[in-house]
Amino acid sequence: MHVSVSEENAEQQPAAHQVSAFLERRREQIAQRWADAALFRTVFTVSRDEAVEAGRAVAAALAAVAASGQLEDIRASGFEAVRDQLGRMAASRARTGTDPDGVAREVAALREPATELLRAEFEDPGDPRALDCVVALTVLMGTLRLVVLETTISAGEEVIARQREQLHEVATPVIKLWDSTVAVPLIGTLDSARSQVVMESLLDAIVTERARYAILDITGVPTVDSLVAQHLMKTVAAARLMGAECIVSGIRPAIAQTIVHLGIDLGTVLTRASLADALAYALSKQGVEIAPLRTADPAADAGAR
Repeated sequence: MHVSVSEENAEQQPAAHQVSAFLERRREQIAQRWADAALFRTVFTVSRDEAVEAGRAVAAALAAVAASGQLEDIRASGFEAVRDQLGRMAASRARTGTDPDGVAREVAALREPATELLRAEFEDPGDPRALDCVVALTVLMGTLRLVVLETTISAGEEVIARQREQLHEVATPVIKLWDSTVAVPLIGTLDSARSQVVMESLLDAIVTERARYAILDITGVPTVDSLVAQHLMKTVAAARLMGAECIVSGIRPAIAQTIVHLGIDLGTVLTRASLADALAYALSKQGVEIAPLRTADPAADAGAR
């Protein structure tokens, strides 16, 4: 007879506990089979041993969850040991273009290899105890799929957040225009998150470049509301605290009218019409003079003589 648990003990044990004992006992065989499944094979491409080790960890976590009897609880403590690992696996599949449905199907495919091993534990597959254990394992694997889906969604949200942050950084470059002079050409709509990136990037550049003049050029900003104006004021104040004079350039007529209508006082902020004017001001404050190019017209040169 192939039953590993005695008849008397099996009668007394709930199906969940029997599944837990099975997972512990057959952990190595389950891990070996899972290592060839799509979810593990496509993530652990360098070494099959890594896939087997990951399979052992997941099987052990499932055994712990089954032992607790919390077969349907995605927050069961047993999952905590592998939640990070499942998250990394899900993120790896997402980076290769697999959508959450695809990941869910790959997790669902793990059930059959484990179920086959479980059925083999019983001499009679039709034994009610065998059926109860198969149902318990099926429920447990369904919960595992939900856990992986949750981590997949979380990983996707983290990727989106990182991409949004990177876009903010790319959209707010700090440029060194001259010795001790840096500029941030702003293009597009400013919101709280991007304004914070602007301030942090500018202050870092002031320190790195030892800048004495910082130019905020808003030529490419379509509108300015009270919130944006407040962020600009805060950025100017922060730059002053870092020892740099901040100049706001590119205030177009429509924006100037909006600022006036909103009653925003920019009297303490140094402004210039264009980025070129702001740069000229910063250079003049450093004693640098910009002279126009001499003409190459011979007749003009002769007339001058």
